Amino acid sequence: MNQHHKLEEMGERSGEVTTDDRPVVHPEDETSSSEKLDTGRQQNKEGDIPCEETSDGAESGHPPAQGRTERKDRLAVKRTVDKRFACTECGYRAAKKSVLIKHTRKHTGEKPYKCDQCDYSAAQKVHLDRHVTKHKGEKPFMCGECEYRTTDRLSLSEHMSRHTGEKPCKCEQCDYSAIRKVYLGRHMTKHTGEKPYMCGECGYRAAARSSLSKHLRRHTGVKPYKCDQCDYSAGHKGNLSRHMAKHTGEKPYMCGECGYRTADRSNLSLHMRTHTGVKPYKCKPFMCDECGFRTADRSYLTRHMRRHTGEKPYKCDQCDYSAAHKPSLDLHLTKHAGEKPFVCGQCEYRTANRSHISEHMRRHSGEKPYKCDQCDYSASHKGNLDKHMAKHTGEKPFMCGECGYRTADRSHLTVHMRKHTGEKPYKCDQCDYSAAQKCNLDQHVAKHNGE
Repeated sequence: MNQHHKLEEMGERSGEVTTDDRPVVHPEDETSSSEKLDTGRQQNKEGDIPCEETSDGAESGHPPAQGRTERKDRLAVKRTVDKRFACTECGYRAAKKSVLIKHTRKHTGEKPYKCDQCDYSAAQKVHLDRHVTKHKGEKPFMCGECEYRTTDRLSLSEHMSRHTGEKPCKCEQCDYSAIRKVYLGRHMTKHTGEKPYMCGECGYRAAARSSLSKHLRRHTGVKPYKCDQCDYSAGHKGNLSRHMAKHTGEKPYMCGECGYRTADRSNLSLHMRTHTGVKPYKCKPFMCDECGFRTADRSYLTRHMRRHTGEKPYKCDQCDYSAAHKPSLDLHLTKHAGEKPFVCGQCEYRTANRSHISEHMRRHSGEKPYKCDQCDYSASHKGNLDKHMAKHTGEKPFMCGECGYRTADRSHLTVHMRKHTGEKPYKCDQCDYSAAQKCNLDQHVAKHNGE
């Protein structure tokens, strides 16, 4: 057992030491802090500082009842406020050195707990224990309302809130509420704009550490989540879970209103809004000065502004294509690679884009989950519903910054902007012809084919 592990156990056994001094303890200063903790334990033994073991009036000789209760209350207060160990990186304070050591691993990236069955490692033992249950296939925690099972108690608690609707963590600045405190913490960064986690490669900043970890995989190419039935791998666990559903055909998430089933929990959440009419994204403090578009996330506003400026920072290294958003570039690159990994199980349709396969499947099922609340129109794609709604409202939110042209359809604005930029992204592979619109290229290619 290394020194950090010993210190963690020492901190958990020793409790807190209340002193007049509250020195800032550096994470690396382990020897001096251990000596101080030993001194604290000796003081406890001598009776200088009250301990839980000596708080019983019958054994300690102290008067019982009210006096004992007051001493416990004072001790509880001291334990609440006495956070004498401080992190030199971010100012975080802890009452125990073992807690501080765990915290510093967030900065150092140290993960001392290793799985002996795969290359997984964790910063805390409890996380390793939870991971090991995946190898064993154990899911001891079961929901009494439905058949959901999980490997850990916390996931079950979160799941149960779906049945109860309970969200105890409330935002003081808007009506947002969350199941867990960590989700509320992420939400609060939308109000503060704080993004403390930065990528050293490209300057990307994130409000959540997990977001930065996922982002870094774009630079490293690491895809730690492996499919055990094919050679697919993913950078995010959610992507692997969705992929596995293609092998199993399992669709565990079902709508209680209409029987709709899906392999993806987020799809069910979106679907349920067609029944409830809930529009949960109310807190949108960031607004576009050009067209009034509002969003809850500053990064979304930055992306949105590119529609007005025409900026396309993501460049293809194989042709002159450029995109305003990285997912668009990623999708474009599959055309060069010829990859179409998403296959329809009912026909031979293949696509490079996961969302396209979901949309395609609705042609087979006839499902049109997006309903107009002003007439009986329904659509299989949300974009089609948005276009339809503009007919009721007359709204044309997409405006050209060059000439004032306005439209209800974002794609129409994209095509229009090419009149100003001269961009012709659709290239003929048989001559040097290029076009601003795909339909024009299709007409041109027909001439080569004699159609």
